[in-house]
Amino acid sequence: MTKINLLAPFQKIRFKATLFVLLLLVSTTLVFYLITARIVNNRVLYELTKRVESLARSIASTAGFSLLSGDLLGLDNTVFRIRNSNPDIESIVLVDPEGNIIVHSDIQKSTGSFTPGEGVIFRQWPDGTVIREVRGSSGSYYQVSSPVRFIDKPLGAVILDVNKSVLTTAQAEAQEKIAFVFAAILLLGIASSFFLSSFLTKPIQELSVGVAELKEGRRTRPLHIYSRDELGQLTQSFNEMTALITAQRDKLSRYAQDLEDAYVSTVRVLAAAIDARDTYTLGHSTRVAQLAIEMGKELSITEPELEDVEIASLFHDVGKIKIPDSILLKKGKLDTIEHREMMRHPEYGAEILSKAASLLKYIPAVKHHHEWYDGTGYPDGLAHDRIPLAAAIISLADAYDAMTSDRPYREALTEEEARCKIRDLAGRQFHPDLTKVFLRVLERIPAEGFRRNRELT
Repeated sequence: MTKINLLAPFQKIRFKATLFVLLLLVSTTLVFYLITARIVNNRVLYELTKRVESLARSIASTAGFSLLSGDLLGLDNTVFRIRNSNPDIESIVLVDPEGNIIVHSDIQKSTGSFTPGEGVIFRQWPDGTVIREVRGSSGSYYQVSSPVRFIDKPLGAVILDVNKSVLTTAQAEAQEKIAFVFAAILLLGIASSFFLSSFLTKPIQELSVGVAELKEGRRTRPLHIYSRDELGQLTQSFNEMTALITAQRDKLSRYAQDLEDAYVSTVRVLAAAIDARDTYTLGHSTRVAQLAIEMGKELSITEPELEDVEIASLFHDVGKIKIPDSILLKKGKLDTIEHREMMRHPEYGAEILSKAASLLKYIPAVKHHHEWYDGTGYPDGLAHDRIPLAAAIISLADAYDAMTSDRPYREALTEEEARCKIRDLAGRQFHPDLTKVFLRVLERIPAEGFRRNRELT
């Protein structure tokens, strides 16, 4: 038997809610991380270029007076000191207006002309200070050029080459810190999303389990109310509805049981009334039903099928209502016309049962309980497995009770004689396999008890 997991739909809802929150959280965190990282990178770059630009202007402001006074040694000292205190600065060059090197941080390059690098202008100020991003043979770097003036007289320019590795390192360190912060935020958000999805789906899960239990008729406890919001009000309303439905269902179950009992009692009364028309058949339908039930149990048919066999057995001779007393109560054997009319009682029974929709399911058993296994029975000449199982069961029980009951034209056979005759008719009148089952049933039922039931009826 397949085990149904009632929680599966809610696990899916919780999964969808958690997944949605996680996707929203991850995407939002990623966007904010990228924006923050970009802002931090720009800020680091700004601070670096601002510092270098300040250094270039500082050198330029002091270089003008030194150049006019011819204090080149002082300039060399200043350049050397600034170069050593700022490891990201690769070189500092002071050139005259014609581009000839006046002072260089690298003593070996202190003479000759200087050719500035060509690159994209990164930033430019009104005083002529320019920052370019230059691509050299060993990689890109920033080059800062600031003019040297003294009382508006151009004396040359200060040029600083700045290594980008320091910038990259600073940006990487900043991004690590940002990534750590956002990772902590993301983990906290994930934990919160699981808690939130559980908090939101738990009332829904409770409601769905309650609906499933109510549908299966096993609602035994009120649902737990987790909150006083709309879901809590819905749960409270469901509890009230469940209590009302349970009370109504119990009433309906009692009414249905009473109706079923009344229905079965009515059928029994009707069967007794049919049998009472003939003193020789009094109690016949009840005994047939008893035998059919025992045979059904031996065949291990289901309880609903067993109930149908019982009711069909009680109804199997209902068509005799339409048979005239002159035929039904005749003391001697019937002539051909009378016998033909008596053979129509299964069809009459089917016709009577067809008047009520609730009785239609008993028609096959009632109509075909006189069919023979070899196809020579009536009314339709069905054979073998085309004969309904209930009809084949009733056929055996009906024949046995008729054989062991007195009739106007013959005396009853003994139980042993009846068994022998039924055994002989197996494969002709009766289903051979069902015959074996029926004989086992007769051996299990005490003959005295069954005879006592016959005498009581």
